[in-house]
Amino acid sequence: MVWWVVWSIVWRIVRWPELTDQASAVRVITAHTRGELKQFVDFPFSLYSLERYPNWVPPLKMTVRDALDTRKNPFYLEASRECFLALRADRVVGRIVAIENRAANRFQNDKTGYWGFFECEDDRAAAAALFDAAGAWLAARGLISMLGPMNPSTNYECGLLVNGYENRPTFMTPWNPPYYDTLCTDAGLTKAQDLLGLWFPVGEPDFKFPDIVDRLCERALGKSNVEFRDIEPSQFNRELGICWDIYNSAWDDNWGFVPMPEAEFRHMAQDMRFLIWSALSFVATVDGEPAAFMLAVPDYNVVLHANRSGNTIPLGLARMLMHKPRARSARVMALGIKPAYRGRGILALFTREIARRGIAVNGIGAEASWLLEDNTLIVKPMRAMGARDRMRWRLYERPITG
Repeated sequence: MVWWVVWSIVWRIVRWPELTDQASAVRVITAHTRGELKQFVDFPFSLYSLERYPNWVPPLKMTVRDALDTRKNPFYLEASRECFLALRADRVVGRIVAIENRAANRFQNDKTGYWGFFECEDDRAAAAALFDAAGAWLAARGLISMLGPMNPSTNYECGLLVNGYENRPTFMTPWNPPYYDTLCTDAGLTKAQDLLGLWFPVGEPDFKFPDIVDRLCERALGKSNVEFRDIEPSQFNRELGICWDIYNSAWDDNWGFVPMPEAEFRHMAQDMRFLIWSALSFVATVDGEPAAFMLAVPDYNVVLHANRSGNTIPLGLARMLMHKPRARSARVMALGIKPAYRGRGILALFTREIARRGIAVNGIGAEASWLLEDNTLIVKPMRAMGARDRMRWRLYERPITG
C-alpha cells in the first residue's frame, strides 16, 4: 500500500506540467441549456469590477436576453445564431455569438457572417479559440468572411470601443477595455469601419453655433415650409410608422445598412415608448409631409451605472423612469432625413432645434451616435457646428477559411 502512495506522488510530480496544461487549456462549448445561457448573459458581470473598470455600465439583462431570443425577436425570422463560451477548467473566460443574417446577405448580395456579444478576459488563446469557433460555424453555412461585433446587427448595439475609454458611455452604447483591440488584431481581424459618437455641449456657457449655421437655417426656412412637431406618445403606433418609413429611406445608401422590417422596428421601439425624451424627439415636415425625425433618450446610464446586478426587478426600471425628469444629458438614438430633403438645410435646422430644445430643458449636452466616420455629409457639418469627437468604436473583419 505504501509503495502505491509513493508511486502516485512520484507520478503526479513527473506529470505535473502536463496536468497543469490540461487543466488550464481553453475549451469552447456551445451555450444551449438554460444554465449555459445564464452563464453567457452573466459573464460580463464577473469580468467588469467597479474598481478596475469604473466606466463600464452594466446592461439590462432582459435586453441582452431579448437580443438573443430566437423565438420572440423578429430579427431571427431571417437570421440564425450560435452562442459559444470559452472555459478554462470549468471557469468561463470569454463568450461570442456567431450570426448568419440572411436578410443582410440577400440585400447586399454578399456571403458575410457576423459575430457579436464578444466579451473576454485578457487571454489571447481564449479569444482566438472563440473567433475560430464562430468562424467554423459560419463556414459551415457557406459564408466567406466574418464581420463584427454586431449585437446582433447594425440596427442594434455594435462596435468595440477604441477611443474614449476615459468617458462613461451613453445609454445603449458599448464600453470595453483597451485590450479588446489587441485580442482582435492578434486573432487576425482588421478594421472594417469606425463609428463615432459626437458630443454637442449645448449647456456650456460659451457654446455658440458658428454664424454660418444661422445663415443656413434662415436660407432653409426661406426655401421650404419646414415645421417641427413633437412625437406624440398617445399616437405612438402612428408615429412609429412614420419613423420607420423615414429610417429605411434615410439610411439606404449607408455602409452596412440592412432595411429593418416593420415588425422588427416596432419590437425594438416598444421598450423605448416610455423611455424617449419627448422634448427632444420630434418630426420635421416640409409642406406638411414627414421629411425627417429624431429620437433621443435621457442618458439612463447615470442610473444603470449603479445597477450592478443588471436586473430590472425590483428597482432597475423604476429608477430609470424616476431619473427621466431629472435628466440633463441625452443620447440621440436615431436621426433620419429622407434623401429628397437633404439639400434644403434640414441638418442645420435639426441641429439648431436640438440645441434650442436642450437649452430649454436645462440640458448640458447630447451625444449623437453612432455615425459612420466616412459619412462626411453628416459628420463634417456636425463638427463644423461645434460637435466634438467623444467616442470611437470599431468593426472588425476576417476572411473565413476551411
